[in-house]
Amino acid sequence: MTDDRLYFRQLLAGRDFAVEDPIARQMVNFVYLVGDRATGEAMVIDPAYGVRELVEIAGADGMTVTGALATHYHPDHVGGSMMGWEIEGAADLLALDGVRAKLHVNREEAWGVQRVTGLSDSDLVLHEGGDVVEVGAVSITLVHTPGHTPGSQCFMVDGRLVSGDTLFLDGCGRTDLPGGDSDELYYSLTQRLARVPDDTVLYPGHLYSAEPHATLGETRARNYVFRLPTLEQWRMMFGEPGA
Repeated sequence: MTDDRLYFRQLLAGRDFAVEDPIARQMVNFVYLVGDRATGEAMVIDPAYGVRELVEIAGADGMTVTGALATHYHPDHVGGSMMGWEIEGAADLLALDGVRAKLHVNREEAWGVQRVTGLSDSDLVLHEGGDVVEVGAVSITLVHTPGHTPGSQCFMVDGRLVSGDTLFLDGCGRTDLPGGDSDELYYSLTQRLARVPDDTVLYPGHLYSAEPHATLGETRARNYVFRLPTLEQWRMMFGEPGA
């Protein structure tokens, strides 16, 4: 895959789109457009907030949205109710005129996605970790990384890792929400993602650092979660001794 064929955009909600949405500005979510410039097909990763704008941004780049992927089911990533606010999301995207798409989710996440979005079985494509989704000639490898939620997944795309809330440049996702599991997140960070090379560029689900992305090598060197080499130390940091 040549760089001129890969279509990859990192968009910050509340800045690059949905600029009038106070929740978008507060939550600082990243949404990603990934596709094949040669075929004009693109997928939206974590469609939330101004979904029509996302389709229009892709369209202005000569791309057509043909599908979507979810890192996990929380409303700031796929839409739904949160803190008394209604967030646009995957259901709104799939309902747009001219959009013929399905939402790709990890099998363990389907129940949560359906609960918060109202999508039906026929709207979803269920996956296991290790599956590959093709967008034109662009391959997106799905990496199951439970912990933040049971079906959290990251996406490997041509030397890039889109990590959702599994891993940020500084810190990692919470595990005290329903479905969270601190031990599982530890294994996801230290084992399931261990084989991802240091020169892979990490693209997180939120702008929680000054930089929007960094290599995994830089992240592993500076992020405190990688300074806890044992599960016991991890549990002490996260307040779950003996869990």
